[in-house]
Amino acid sequence: MSEEPFLPEEPVFWIGEEEIQKQRRIAKELRKTPWWKKKKSDGICYYCRRKFSPEELTMDHLVPLAKGGKSVKANLVPACKECNNAKKNKLPFEEF
Repeated sequence: MSEEPFLPEEPVFWIGEEEIQKQRRIAKELRKTPWWKKKKSDGICYYCRRKFSPEELTMDHLVPLAKGGKSVKANLVPACKECNNAKKNKLPFEEF
């Protein structure tokens, strides 16, 4: 008899709330930079590839903060609100 592997809905290891708040502050500052304005200027959602006005795009962490992701440029992408809300704390390869 073959058993399905255990795949938790939520991450097994959580980082502390203090670290999450720190990373959110960093992300908030990055949203004000010319780098972020350029990153979202084409208006394309990283996930669904649909076009939006740049103001409609949100900042998403590829590796979510709750799973240890950081607010660094390599981990931040523009996402439409629909994709960002659907992704929640999942990694990009997890279905959402």
